[in-house]
Formats: sequence, structure tokens, C-alpha cells
Amino acid sequence: MVNIERPTTTPIPLVCDSPHSGMHYPADFNYAVDFADLRKCEDTHVEKLWAAVPLVGGTLVHASFPRSYTDTNRTEYDIDVSMLNAPWPGRAEPTARCLQLGNGLIFKQTTTMQSIYQRRLSVAEVQNRIDTCWRPYRHALIQALETARQQYGKRWHLNLHSMPSNAYERLGLPKGKVLADVVLGDLHGTACSAEFTAFVAKAFQQRGYAVAINDPYAGMDLIQKHGNPALGDHSLQIELNRALYLNEQTREPLPQFGKVQTDITGLLADIADYIHHQL
Repeated sequence: MVNIERPTTTPIPLVCDSPHSGMHYPADFNYAVDFADLRKCEDTHVEKLWAAVPLVGGTLVHASFPRSYTDTNRTEYDIDVSMLNAPWPGRAEPTARCLQLGNGLIFKQTTTMQSIYQRRLSVAEVQNRIDTCWRPYRHALIQALETARQQYGKRWHLNLHSMPSNAYERLGLPKGKVLADVVLGDLHGTACSAEFTAFVAKAFQQRGYAVAINDPYAGMDLIQKHGNPALGDHSLQIELNRALYLNEQTREPLPQFGKVQTDITGLLADIADYIHHQL
């Protein structure tokens, strides 16, 4: 359920993770919504765009299960208990995003606000998703990050995502703004050094991509948990506009997919050089 791709060359303290690109839908999902609509929740093919991470010495962690089944970029307490057929026995601290958009640990709605289930979920199946998906993914990422830090005393973490081309509309933000090609989220400077955020922004811009910082995505739980630049732990969320490489209806790669992948491969080489100079 969790894939770990390790360095194929001299390792560097770079760990990248794609929590939302999984396309294996478990048999016990039992969803009741159109599958094409459900797939719009995916960060489809993101792990393929970043496939060169091991080639530059980094570790790539990515989920095989879909985020609509279990979202590892949410806390394990981000649960809407109204989805359940019995009282939840543990902590339940649903975020506003969970309650308003239906996007918590277990998705209630698709990105088009369609109900995923025509039933209430059992406590046992939610606990099973936490035990078999959420915890193993978190453990794999933590192990990779801790290994990097133990060996080098510092580490860089890229949290990899894609965003729908109508992201502003999806989030209910003012209309008329043009979504950037790339959005870098550093939780407003608390998860990553300003220097590294600026370096990655420039590297994208040099390849012709429009870049925004923390607009409209500043980052979620994974970079909040793992980012502490004062200690040398840099976590940066990277959102790619899906219209760059993906048919958002069919989820098939566009002809320019290869170019975007090549650009990211070059960007990873730049990041590896940056890290080498920091060690």
C-alpha cells in the first residue's frame, strides 16, 4: 500500500512524498458515486512526474491507495463522525475543511461535492483504514526523514501534489484570479527556510513556469509536522497545475507530460546541487 523508492546513486538528505497519487481502489471501499468523479480527487501521475528523485540520491515515498479512501495528509483525528454508524471511540477533531468540503481523513464528498457513500461507515472499517494505510504511510515517511537527518544533521522534504485548474473556484475564493502553474507552500515561512522556497521558485521560473507562494495552498499536516527550519528540517509543499500535463476529465497524460517530467528532472538536479552545497 506504500511504495518506497530508495536512492540509486550516492544518497542525499532529500525525501519526497506523494500522498495523493494512489490509483489502487481497495475492494472494501464500497463507494456509491460515479468512478470518474471519484478519480478527480486523485493527484494522478504525480509520482511519475517526480520519478527521478532516486536518480539524484533522494528517497521517494508514495501511496498506492487513493486519498478519497484515506488521506495521509490529514491528522488521524480529522474525522466527521456524522459519517459513522456508531460512536467513534477515540478523538475526533474535524477541521473546517473536513466539515465544509467533506475532505477529512476519510473523504465524504468528491471535489464536485457529490456524496461518495450512500451508507454510514462502520467504526471498524475506518480503524482498518487508519491501521493499514494512514499509519504505514506516516511510518515510512518518518523513517525516511529520520534516516536523512541522522546521517546529515539536516534534511529537505518535498511534499508533492497537483491542483485542479479551477482551484480558486473549488475553494470558494474570489473569481477572476489566474491560478499559477506551480504553487509552493511553506506555511508562510514556518515549515521551510525562505531561502530554499525562493530557490525552488526560481528553478521553476527559469523553466518557464509561473509560480505563486502560499496562494491558494500554504500546506497541510505533513509539512506542518515535519518542517522546522530552525533545526534544519525544511518541508515544502509543491502543487502543480493539472492542466499542464493531464486531461482532467479522463485522467490521461497530455502530450506535454514528457516535457513537464523532463523539466522536473532538471529541477531535481538543481535541488540536489543546492543540498550538496549546504552539507
